[in-house]
This record gives sequence, C-alpha cells and structure tokens, in this order.
Amino acid sequence: MHSLRDALTTDADRAVFDDLVAGRPTVWRPHRGGTAPDHSALSALAPLVDAAEDRFRWFAPLFEELFPDTRGRGGIIESELTKVTALSEALGTGFDAPVPANLWVKRDDSLAVSGSVKSRGGIHEVLQTAVETADELGIDLADGPLTFLSETTRERMATRRIVVGSTGNLGMSIGLMGAVLGFSVTVHMSHDAKQWKKDRLRASGVEVVEHETDFTEAVHAGRLAAEADPHAHFIDDENSRSLFAGYAVAGRRLAGQLAASSVVVDAGHPLTVYLPCGIGGAPGGITYGLWETFGDAVRCVFVEPVAMPSFLLGRLTGRDDAVAVTDIGRGEATLADGLAVGRPSGFVDATVGHLVAGYATVTDDELMRVLRLAHDVAGMKLEPSACAGLRAAGCLGDGDGDGGTHIAWLTGGSLMPDEEFAALLDSSAAF
Repeated sequence: MHSLRDALTTDADRAVFDDLVAGRPTVWRPHRGGTAPDHSALSALAPLVDAAEDRFRWFAPLFEELFPDTRGRGGIIESELTKVTALSEALGTGFDAPVPANLWVKRDDSLAVSGSVKSRGGIHEVLQTAVETADELGIDLADGPLTFLSETTRERMATRRIVVGSTGNLGMSIGLMGAVLGFSVTVHMSHDAKQWKKDRLRASGVEVVEHETDFTEAVHAGRLAAEADPHAHFIDDENSRSLFAGYAVAGRRLAGQLAASSVVVDAGHPLTVYLPCGIGGAPGGITYGLWETFGDAVRCVFVEPVAMPSFLLGRLTGRDDAVAVTDIGRGEATLADGLAVGRPSGFVDATVGHLVAGYATVTDDELMRVLRLAHDVAGMKLEPSACAGLRAAGCLGDGDGDGGTHIAWLTGGSLMPDEEFAALLDSSAAF
C-alpha cells in the first residue's frame, strides 16, 4: 500500500489516495497533458458500434413482438431523458452542497427487458451470438428476426449455451434475453448479487450458479465452465468488445434526445455526464459513444462506492487492472451490488480511461438518502447503484457556472419487486 502511495507525484493525488484507503467520499480530476489520446485507435472501434446499431435495428421487429414497452419506439431499446429541477433542488438542500439546476436524468432504470443500463451491452452480445449461432446451425434467417420465435428454431438454439459471470444486472440482461431466444443460459453470480435477481432469472429458465466469492472469482468460474463446454459462448465482462459496442450505441443516441429537447452541446455549453461504474464496461462504452459524438465538449465522470473504487484506484496509481481494492484494504460489502467490482477492466482502462474527466466515490449512506429523495420528490423507484450519478452531480465544481447541461445516468430499479423496494425505503429512514 505504501509503495502505491509513494509513487504518486502530487499532494492532491496522495490526498485522494488517503481518502480511498479511509473509505471517505472523494473526487479526483486527472491531470491533463502527457500522451494525447490515440484517435486512430479510438476511431477503429467505430465500425463495431455501427454494426451494433444495425443489429439493434434488424432485431427491432422481435423486440416489438416480445416487449410492448418498445413499440412506441419502433422496437428500439431506449430510455427517456428527463429534466429534474425539483430533484436537483432537493439534492442541494438535502446534502447542503451545490447541485446543477440544469440537471437531467437518463432513465435506464426503466429500460426495456432488464431495467438497467446493462440492457444494451448484454442484449447486444446475445443478439450477435444468436446470429452467429444460427449461421453455424444452418438456420435460415431470410424471413427476419421473428424466425427465432419458432419452436423448431428454439429447439436447435437450446443446444447452445451462453455463460456469464455477474453481480446482478448484466446477468439479468443476458439471462432474460438469452432465454427468450432459446439459448441454454448459465449465470455465475457473486455473493453481492441480490436474491430477487437470482429468483427472477430462475423463473425465466436460467441456470444460476451461486458463489460465496466476489465478482472476479465468479467471472473466473464462468470462464472455466465455458471453456469445458464446446457448445458454450462465454460473455466476458472484463474484455468484451461486443458489450462495449452495445453500450456505445447509447452514447450516440443521446445526441438525438438532446437535440429533440433543444439542448445545445458545444465548447461554450459543455455536457457533463455522471456514470455509475463497476468494472467499467457500461460507462466506458457510453463514454466512447459520447466522445465520438461530442468530442471535447463532453465530460464524463465515473462514480463508484467507497467500498469498491476500483476504476479510480487503477487510474490514480497508473496500475489500471494490475491493482485491486483489496490491495488498499477495501472491498467490503456495499448496497450498490451492481458496482461491487474490485478490479477494473484493463480493456476499458486502456481504451477510454484517458477520456474520463473525473472520478467520484460515494457512501452507501449517501446512496440511500438519494434513493429516498428520488422517490419522494420525483416518484422514482431506484436501486442504490442507480443513485450514484445523482449524488455526484456537480462534483467537478463547475456547477451552473459552466453554462452547460448535466446528466445523471440512472440504472436499475423497475424490475425490483415492490416488497423489496418498500424494504429499501424503510431502511433509508435510518440514513
């Protein structure tokens, strides 16, 4: 631990490191300068995102058929962008801290299929795997995606398995979508995963393997199981470019939603987006899609629980995925189960880490206070993880003086059983 701290070159960075070790909420703005982003390498990812957009469009008739919530969007999986002035004021008063008045929320907490930001990445890789599997099995898709609903096709798809390791929401998106398309699906879930998510998956015909270990070990177990099965496809949350491309589509689509709301984004009107972060896949993909669309006019902030500040720790120390939160004595349980990851994705770190404008950590107490405020003021039903971006809004210190727009990206909540949410609300009174 001392060697990690001693390698830092400024008092400010050492102070942030001390906050991480102590489990105190903190904010870190990386130093600018040094090696410039490799734009050619970043641009090389664009065809993957193009293909993901095309794939979502091709499958749209299937989504319209299966998920009525998507019919108003022509079968496109997307969520609302809503301004929340009253909630912004309540957050400022409740935490006695400046919160941007021009605050919006991206409602991925109510996204179709699995009710979280993971719907895009996880579902996209399932769709890609389904098309590739159909080709391997000689299934004719000339009649379009509804072919996957035929009993004959489903019987043949069931001979193939999808395997993933998850703390919850990625497993939900992959499990629910995979089962719909006829795959056999196994989700390896860490000890952080909520029981209701395991129950929901099992009720949908998904095999859930429970582990008394953390996320990294659950992923490792899933990878080993897939390697032992010649008919299995492992979805790798640590390194998957298919997941990344699915998430990046959301960043691209945001431009249209902002334009429809007459929101200008340019150098004089910057866009700041607060993204809950676990291993980094979803916020990393979204960051790429936003950078590709808005360039330097967008500033992305990754927000993590104080118990699991893996991405911040990796970037602060320059060790990326070569360091884990357990190396600084952290890694305890957190109510933010979707963010309970002790080691960041090396792929995401290397791809977009240099594009992130800031990092913040929040306590479980703060998340629960935000959860109650969001419900009482705006009628939102959120998981604790989904509250991270709301708590961090304005953390870079620019506030309304930047002349720009601020968006807290929400994730998780709509599929939560009512009794589970009621218990959360009751417990939030203690914070």
